[in-house]
Amino acid sequence: MKNISIYILFLFFALNVSSQEQFSVYFDTNKYELTKTEADRLDKWAIANATSKILAINGYTDEDGTTGLNDTLAQRRVNYVFGMIKGNVPTREDFKIRSFGELHKMSPVKAENRKVTIYYLQEKDLDKENEILGIKETSKSVKKKRVINYPDRIYVTDPRGGRQEIPLDVEFMKKVGEAQAGEKLQITNLNFHLNTFAIVAESRPRLYELLEIMRANPNMKIKLLGHICCIKGDPRKLSYQRAKAVAMFLRQNGIERERTSFEGLGTTDPIYPLPEKTEEERAANRRVEVLVVENP
Repeated sequence: MKNISIYILFLFFALNVSSQEQFSVYFDTNKYELTKTEADRLDKWAIANATSKILAINGYTDEDGTTGLNDTLAQRRVNYVFGMIKGNVPTREDFKIRSFGELHKMSPVKAENRKVTIYYLQEKDLDKENEILGIKETSKSVKKKRVINYPDRIYVTDPRGGRQEIPLDVEFMKKVGEAQAGEKLQITNLNFHLNTFAIVAESRPRLYELLEIMRANPNMKIKLLGHICCIKGDPRKLSYQRAKAVAMFLRQNGIERERTSFEGLGTTDPIYPLPEKTEEERAANRRVEVLVVENP
């Protein structure tokens, strides 16, 4: 018995033959292009099934010819048919290419074996697609975000050994702590001494807020982005040094190095166009932002 080559765009699901529809077109011996009559039939089917959905396309050959030639021929037939209907009838994306060798049950009429068969669902059955295909829908577990109670103040030891109270912005900490990867947030009221990367005393709470966020979210990774105002470029790399200063504060207080990175952007991404018109615009442009890299 000669080998039968079958080239199939196939789904890895047990198709429910009682629920799906099928349509076949037939080829002349050793041909992979349809005759005009069969091509017209395929066109009419595609027009009538513009709202249906293709599940699989199977290509077959008869027993004439070698296995290799038949396999290539079956493949060409499938590709030819798919090329004619592609874009006209919706098709599942999870098609696979498979060959079933002699598993095809042959018809005693050779002409009936030289075919491509389309398996599809009509619009009325689309809502039962997974059921028909035997796909079990798994319920997606909704990840619950941890509820974190951030402190509204902390106490730190000052250089003279005294105990200093630092008030914290709880809303800001919640906002950053709940941010998704890719979100960018400005650290408001984080100011530096003029033309330096030294943070003014009044801005110390911003540093401790960021520290509390990183401590409360141990898997969070961030990137600190520094910006300056007023002049184009950043000849002194001041934006870099300011972003680095914030990162160094976090690292010196126990946050792992790999969780914080930093970059100076100079005046490449201003909030207000240069030159700024007011001191408020200049203050807004010289800033440090937090880019959330990971927050699982």
